[in-house]
Amino acid sequence: MKQLFELAPGSIGGTRSRRQGKNNQDAYYSRSGPDATVAVVCDGCGSGKHSEVGAKIGARLVVEAIARLLPNQSHTASDFWELVQQEVLLGMKTLALNMGGDRNSVAEDIVYDYFLFTIVGALITPEGATIFAKGDGVIFLNGEYIPLGPFANNAPPYLGYALISPESDRWQWEMLHAIPLESVQSILIGTDGVLDLMQLATTNLPGKPEAIGSISQFWAQDRYFQNPDMVRRQLHLINRELSQINWEQQEVNKQGGYLPDDTTIIAIRRRR
Repeated sequence: MKQLFELAPGSIGGTRSRRQGKNNQDAYYSRSGPDATVAVVCDGCGSGKHSEVGAKIGARLVVEAIARLLPNQSHTASDFWELVQQEVLLGMKTLALNMGGDRNSVAEDIVYDYFLFTIVGALITPEGATIFAKGDGVIFLNGEYIPLGPFANNAPPYLGYALISPESDRWQWEMLHAIPLESVQSILIGTDGVLDLMQLATTNLPGKPEAIGSISQFWAQDRYFQNPDMVRRQLHLINRELSQINWEQQEVNKQGGYLPDDTTIIAIRRRR
């Protein structure tokens, strides 16, 4: 699919994380080859001590599990996504057991500290495109917004819960959306920080007279696909904080820093 579709990823830590001295708890990973393009964004649980670690590991585990299984089975088969889930959970469990606990069960504190994260992804093959999710986030398919959540008490059904409560239904795939390949023009997947970004179209960039612009810029404008760092740069411009001193009032006025939550995007579009 690499010959048909191009990707533009980027991520930035939110102002809330910056002020609390936390790392960006979002992550993304993608693979694109002749037979498949797969991309995933993950958002680590805000209350986890090191959930950015699990988010990075999780994004890679999901993409690599899909890549391993695709040559032997169609992603439209009824049990494909169950197999993906089992592969990812096996990888997470192996890591968690090596980090502590006993030989047979995963320590709950390791799961809560490291392995709670949401998953939003897109898979494109000659059979078509599938959008999948486990938890909250943002999806645009051909410019149409597909909502995820909200979830009660702002508690998404993290896959990591299956490591300590395998009988629970809180970690099942929440949404699958499939369309034929010829119908795919653009896809954007993002973490829930993108929800704030969507509200800023008419707000000016900090210190500049130009508006931030619509979310559609990320799949519509060539610059994001020509420079692999351009999505991150744009998010940085939106989220930088500028200080101006008002000598008459003897105060410091701050402008910008419009993204309180960590924000991650992968835009995919058909090559022109």
